[in-house]
Amino acid sequence: MEVKNAISNRRSIRKYQEKEVPISLVEKLIEAVRLAPSAYNAQPTKLIILRSKEIKGKLKENKIFKQNFVYNAPLIILFYGNPEAYAKEQFEPTYSNPTEIAGEIGAVRDISIAAQNLVLRATDLGLGTCYIGLVAREKAKEILGISKSYVLPFVITVGYPAEKPNAMPRKNRKDLISKDL
Repeated sequence: MEVKNAISNRRSIRKYQEKEVPISLVEKLIEAVRLAPSAYNAQPTKLIILRSKEIKGKLKENKIFKQNFVYNAPLIILFYGNPEAYAKEQFEPTYSNPTEIAGEIGAVRDISIAAQNLVLRATDLGLGTCYIGLVAREKAKEILGISKSYVLPFVITVGYPAEKPNAMPRKNRKDLISKDL
């Protein structure tokens, strides 16, 4: 599939088939994440891939996700990372405020880029995904053994779609550009 088709065909999937995602496809998704760019090649992104019904049940008991469909997804992939992955000396003297590039903002930005790679690759492989931002982050970190100093901005569900939602309306191109200088 061409990238433009993956972008056009991607949908937020909230209903999945009760079908396991083969490890060979999971490895392809991980490779897409691995190849993502990051500021100064810091590569802050880390993943936890949840397949176990036991762990999903524990997350459900603790109300980690507001939307119940998340617990039924074949895969729940937690995207998190280390805001300290960026060497501070790289930013001087170019940037007066290194947190504009690094730190929590930088980690969330670079994790988001890696996640988009995964979403587009999943679409290419015939899998559906859904970005989940409603996460009880601190409780999830505690349960899954993630350092409190790391950021956990979102998770992405993955599986074979059991629905085919229509495309959502999008802004016109002219509404995206505030100035063309």
